Amino acid sequence: MSIGGSFNCWRVGLLERVALEFTRAEKRFIDDNDVARFATVDPDGIPHVVPVCYVHSSDAFWVATDYGTRKYRNLQRNDKVALLVDAGSASNCGILVQGRAKTFDRGPEFREIYDVFHRKFDWVREMPWKEGEAPFVRIEPIRKVSWGPKQ
Repeated sequence: MSIGGSFNCWRVGLLERVALEFTRAEKRFIDDNDVARFATVDPDGIPHVVPVCYVHSSDAFWVATDYGTRKYRNLQRNDKVALLVDAGSASNCGILVQGRAKTFDRGPEFREIYDVFHRKFDWVREMPWKEGEAPFVRIEPIRKVSWGPKQ
């Protein structure tokens, strides 16, 4: 898997699904921002929403978390998530994706996305971690809604 690669489909059972496509304006908006709101679902079905820094690859969004967080515990029970990228009160623009999440705490995917986070975010360089110390969450978008980003 290549974080910046051209991967555009994955298998779900016997069906092949095509990765969600973003318009040029949506991609620019996603690339111009680095904070989003990430929603998981607790055991009672109640949403839990937190701000996160993210990275977007060709087919997924990635966020970092810790083992002791509510979002990590929620993901162990329910992989359905939502991620909202918006510009806050500065503009009326946003992209909401809904999808499934999977955690990675070691292996080639972990190392590759860790390198991307390390280059992008000061806080990762200031507080580095190793495989097995904190996981990344890979969000595979299934649906999206956007408003505001112009071509």
